Amino acid sequence: RKACQGRPVTDQDLAQLAQRVEETIRQTGASQVDANEIGLAILEPLRELDEVAYLRFASVYQGFEGLEDFESAIQALRTRDDTAAD
Repeated sequence: RKACQGRPVTDQDLAQLAQRVEETIRQTGASQVDANEIGLAILEPLRELDEVAYLRFASVYQGFEGLEDFESAIQALRTRDDTAAD
């Protein structure tokens, strides 16, 4: 929710994201799940929902340490978008 502050993301969008992540985690069949694993499972659906919110969230869960990490993540988003457009 915090990563989405100020972004065009609704409560319904967040509820759908949570449901999607929950389904992904349940499919692992694990009886216990580390909080970090949940954070990592959020990354892809959040990227699809809002790229700025994704970068905010990823900076925490992927441990960005400087501008280079942000630049790499932004370049990966651009490359992915270019590939999807082809």
